[in-house]
Amino acid sequence: MKLKLAAILILLLTIIYSCKVNYSFTGASIAEDVKTVSVKTFQVYAPLANANLSQTFTEALKDVFISQTNLNLVTRDGDLRFEGAITNYRISSVAIQGNDKAALNRLTIAVKVTFVNTKDHTQDFETRFSRFADYESSQNIASIEDELIEDINDQLTQDIFNKSVSNW
Repeated sequence: MKLKLAAILILLLTIIYSCKVNYSFTGASIAEDVKTVSVKTFQVYAPLANANLSQTFTEALKDVFISQTNLNLVTRDGDLRFEGAITNYRISSVAIQGNDKAALNRLTIAVKVTFVNTKDHTQDFETRFSRFADYESSQNIASIEDELIEDINDQLTQDIFNKSVSNW
């Protein structure tokens, strides 16, 4: 009787420990052999763009991977590699009022991203991402530009993260 009970217990423990479930709050699906990520500085090729945009966007993309994965950030030759350029930075009018005056303006930022997964090249891509934020036309862009850029960067970097390492 004791022998059967011990055999069942060993069998159950073996089954429990042999089952492996990968669970992530971010939805990231990163292979076990992927350990590092590198992000080259995104150059700005958009006229009239904020002078700090290159640095703030690049750092925002790095921050997403540091905070949402266990990957180590390296300066170059990561297992996951990101590079690209900021290709559009535009302020346009939206929501025109009856007196031909804009009620809202829109700041749009677009980036071209090249992603290389050195462990699985079927996941590589080159894609353009674009996001925007609206603001009241009565507001001075210079006083809210940094806040708008931060909001747009958060959206863009999350889109890039989801496309590169999530199953969504």
